Amino acid sequence: MDAAQQEATARARELQRNWYGEPLGALFRKLIDDLGLNQARLAAVLGLSAPMLSQLMSGQRAKIGNPAVVQRVQLLQDLSAQVADGSVSAAEATERMDEIKKSQGGSVLSNTTQTTSGSGAPTVKRVVREIQSLLRSVAAAGDIIDAADTLAPTHPELAEFLRVYGAGRTSDAVTHYQSHQS
Repeated sequence: MDAAQQEATARARELQRNWYGEPLGALFRKLIDDLGLNQARLAAVLGLSAPMLSQLMSGQRAKIGNPAVVQRVQLLQDLSAQVADGSVSAAEATERMDEIKKSQGGSVLSNTTQTTSGSGAPTVKRVVREIQSLLRSVAAAGDIIDAADTLAPTHPELAEFLRVYGAGRTSDAVTHYQSHQS
């Protein structure tokens, strides 16, 4: 790989870090490891071609263009966490991956069985991740912060929202949400 290709790959990975919280190669490898998948199976569940998945993982491509695929990534991340904490068995995970594969994406704040608490309401973490995904699908974290700075003098609440949910970490946004509910 020549210097220009290396620079383009580094730039794509940095964009991925801004949009998705980490480079997609690391995110996808974690899903592969945690859910016992191979790249071909992960590509199939996400609704991507194997070459597209490979390009995203290697940094040849920066962005997932299809919002439904982004939503499936989020669903797989949630499923991975449930497998890790023992609340979902490997057999259940396989069934859920088949459901995720069939999902059409729908609205950004969908209310599916994987995204709800025992009461049927979306979990705070899930809603926060979907808000972050929506914001990050249209702008990089730096652009969101610039927008927040522009809005701060006249719309401080909106500016804070953009900083926390658009450019912040999921855990910080969940804490922010919970602190404003009391």
